[in-house]
Amino acid sequence: MSVHLNSVRKLRVHWPISAETFGRIAAGDATAVRQDPGLAELLHTVEQFPDLGDFGNYKHVFESGIGFEGFSCGEGASPTLGRVGEQTISPTFVFTTYFDAGVDRAVLERAMQELVAIHPWELPVIEVTGPLSVAGALHRRTPSAAAAS
Repeated sequence: MSVHLNSVRKLRVHWPISAETFGRIAAGDATAVRQDPGLAELLHTVEQFPDLGDFGNYKHVFESGIGFEGFSCGEGASPTLGRVGEQTISPTFVFTTYFDAGVDRAVLERAMQELVAIHPWELPVIEVTGPLSVAGALHRRTPSAAAAS
């Protein structure tokens, strides 16, 4: 088996969701992702940038997870959820995708501007890593036992 490593960067967006959407996703209902208006807008926005999640024959590739985001708002904040001075816990969808490390900086900046513009939080949590390596293609000499079953 040979492994080809691609130099990529990771984009991760933390997106607030309702308790209902959280419960549906946790129960395995994948349709909840596209039926939640905010998540649908997130996916639509990301899909407008073909470099994001481009794995050759596979496009718009992403991973997701659900969890909770916690924060306390300070004086001067205008929170969408919670109150100044109180600890708030928000159900959260975490969207992760990868893109080639050589993507033009202007393309990345446009994508970031679009994501910040649609994000419901006053201060969105959007992470972009520096270059890292991921396996791009696996070539097996013989089928695995699982594939032969």
